[in-house]
Amino acid sequence: MVVEMSKGMVTPQTQNPIAQLQTKFKELEDGFRAWLAKQSLPVEAAVVTATSATQGAAIGAFMGTLTNDVSSSFPTPPPQGASLTPQAMASFKQAQALAGGPLIQARNFAVMTGVNAGISCVMKRLRGKEDVQSSMVAAFGSGAMFSLVSGMGGPNQAANVISSGLFFALVQGGLFKLGQKFSQPPTEDVFYAKTRCMLTNLGLQNYEKNFKRGLLTDSTLPLLTDSALRDVKIPPGPRLLILDHIERDPELKERARRP
Repeated sequence: MVVEMSKGMVTPQTQNPIAQLQTKFKELEDGFRAWLAKQSLPVEAAVVTATSATQGAAIGAFMGTLTNDVSSSFPTPPPQGASLTPQAMASFKQAQALAGGPLIQARNFAVMTGVNAGISCVMKRLRGKEDVQSSMVAAFGSGAMFSLVSGMGGPNQAANVISSGLFFALVQGGLFKLGQKFSQPPTEDVFYAKTRCMLTNLGLQNYEKNFKRGLLTDSTLPLLTDSALRDVKIPPGPRLLILDHIERDPELKERARRP
């Protein structure tokens, strides 16, 4: 009987090995980031650039396998001595950059991701924050280097570098602002931060809409009464829990005593 029970028992490790692996990976990642933050700026920038470039190269190589068949359909450029207009040569280079094989795409993606991550790392360390300006500077450098190694654009290389950098910077800036817009909570939620925390701790988060409906913001918490909670249609049980929590909270009690 004991043997059968022991066979039927499943430990947490065998029960969910994927979760255990994720935990281990997260610990390693956090440890690596903590170690990296203690290093000098050149070391941190070099490591971040190298790791990001490696990841980019892997992605580029995979993308290159998908575009390899397409690139094979492009005509082969004439020999070096043959007459070829600058516009035609630029078109060949653009085609190779956009639809090259695994090696070409691995190089392009490695340059883009590595330069972007390296500049972002330097900007964040120097400025102490990560904002749209830092993001656009990193994207400009990434676009400029991509233009140099891939040969994108027309015959004027200097103009290509600047225009590619500006294009990358504008796109990155737009994406950064768009991400900020969708990631930020609605403005009204700022006034219910403490209320939401209180309700969550009490297991009453479903009544947050009642507070918003009655405009019972964080500033009104010390003033709450049973009558006010009743007016926003909160049942007796939750009302008692909320009032008891407010009564026991030293900060709210202190604010309630102020004239």
